[in-house]
Amino acid sequence: MASLSISLSSNLSATRSSNSISDLYLSSSISPQSLRFCGLRRAAFTPLKSSSSKQLVSKQCRGKLSVCASANGTVSGGFDYDLVIIGAGVGGHGAALHAVEKGLKTAIIEGDVVGGTCVNRGCVPSKALLAVSGRMRELQNEHHMKAFGLQVAAAGYDRQAVADHANNLASKIRNNLTNSMKNLGVDILTGVGSVVGPQKVKYGKAGLPDTTITAKNIIIATGSVPFVPKGVEVDGKTVITSDHALKLETVPEWIVIVGSGYIGLEFSDVYTALGSEVTFVEALDQLMPGFDPEIGKLAQRVLINPRKIDYHTGVFASKITPAKDGKPVLIELIDAKTKEPKDTLEVDAALIATGRAPFTKGLGLENINVETQRGFIPVDERMQVIDANGTLVPHLYCIGDANGKLMLAHAASAQGISVVEQVTGHDHVLNHLSIPAACFTHPEISMVGLTEPQAREKAEKEGFEVSIAKTSFKANTKALAENEGEGIAKLIYRPDNGEILGVHIFGLHAADLIHEASNAMALGTRIQDIKFAVHAHPTLSEVLDELFKSAKVRGTASLATELRFSHILHWLKLGFLVQLVSQFLSKIPILVQKHT
Repeated sequence: MASLSISLSSNLSATRSSNSISDLYLSSSISPQSLRFCGLRRAAFTPLKSSSSKQLVSKQCRGKLSVCASANGTVSGGFDYDLVIIGAGVGGHGAALHAVEKGLKTAIIEGDVVGGTCVNRGCVPSKALLAVSGRMRELQNEHHMKAFGLQVAAAGYDRQAVADHANNLASKIRNNLTNSMKNLGVDILTGVGSVVGPQKVKYGKAGLPDTTITAKNIIIATGSVPFVPKGVEVDGKTVITSDHALKLETVPEWIVIVGSGYIGLEFSDVYTALGSEVTFVEALDQLMPGFDPEIGKLAQRVLINPRKIDYHTGVFASKITPAKDGKPVLIELIDAKTKEPKDTLEVDAALIATGRAPFTKGLGLENINVETQRGFIPVDERMQVIDANGTLVPHLYCIGDANGKLMLAHAASAQGISVVEQVTGHDHVLNHLSIPAACFTHPEISMVGLTEPQAREKAEKEGFEVSIAKTSFKANTKALAENEGEGIAKLIYRPDNGEILGVHIFGLHAADLIHEASNAMALGTRIQDIKFAVHAHPTLSEVLDELFKSAKVRGTASLATELRFSHILHWLKLGFLVQLVSQFLSKIPILVQKHT
């Protein structure tokens, strides 16, 4: 049974979508139950004028469909596996589970522990620490408690118990991931993996012989490691990365955090809640440079200014020396532009939160003529690896932090699923602009799509207008009931057609609220349609409801309105009618022959 998948990405051309729809009309093996519609574009319903549309689709899928035929552990083409994944982080895990669902015999190679950075040294244990900091912050806020009529004695904490909570959560999630793959029949191969040639991988442990296996397709999903700038000496005790900080071996009185992005902000939330004083060192001229400027300004007023946090902007930490022999951690600051000395800090500890670097060394990329770019493996929009000559490497893909497109765990998983769709014959391009991101401070920050400066730059280049809509948490009943009215939601959109360009939220449970906006963007839903959606009252989701309702869109019709299900059925019926007529006409010569 064939199926039709229409990509959401703006990068997916109208011609490719039209080819798929035209193939629907011409195919004799498609039924309504086999169709999967997702973010249909107007172009998708415009049949090609060319009569060769079926041949075009066949060319796109040729060489991939053979994988679809293999199932229940049977591999086509004499390979050991249909799919081998190097790296068992969140991205590799997502790809493996989807591959098994598609009937592919799948193996995953892991040289460390299942779960990768996110589960063991990143987003999972950090959320455990942030859960503690959130409760501590609430209990320590006497005014907040009194507003509820509550009286709470002085709050305290057990550092080791807090650290154990984070470690236990990571262990539990790691076991869940491992068991989910084992239960579905994914082969988990232990060792360091590398590519030795086309469709060939080896893996093994130090001191033991390597094992070589073959695969129809290979996915590299090796993730990233903390980036440590030159001049910084990490000892794992007083000068640490996020990997060390999540163990919470100490809570220093005064800690410098180098970098004010997601990682730095979240750890500042943890450390200040547990009693530390924090100093940010930021190379750019403003804190939180990756956020929408308006959201960043409000976040600074709430997350930075009232807390025991100070900061230095426009400076580099040119040298950081760990504490030893009774001396504190020494941090030498220089001007980011002139490189002139600015200051020297003496503190108890320093956390290096300057981002992450791709983990791509030792992968055998030289064996297939692939050169990294700043450590990242170059890929096209379908995650297929590009070699040094600019040519696509057949059957080789790279997902997640290792390709640098969007260094988020859920983005890696989405990329992995997209690759599996492709190798099973369904062309798919992931729309990265519809992937949300979140910073789990208290309150939280979330975003999807473009910031306002990015949207205005795009509008100037392409010649359209940008409008802004905002709503406040102070007008939301549920937020006021929680005594958490601090926060805003911001919508960036096109007033001429209702396209959502970006949504940014700062406030209570912002990380959960953003998905209504990200799903709308992924599905191509316009503001003039989503504003009719009904939200339960009283809920925080009404913040988004009011946001979309406050937008002023000049157009009344949208793509979603035009493509109601009845219209879809109309096109399907037309396709099947053509099919029936064709079958009848093909039988006329037989009937004529019988009568003669």
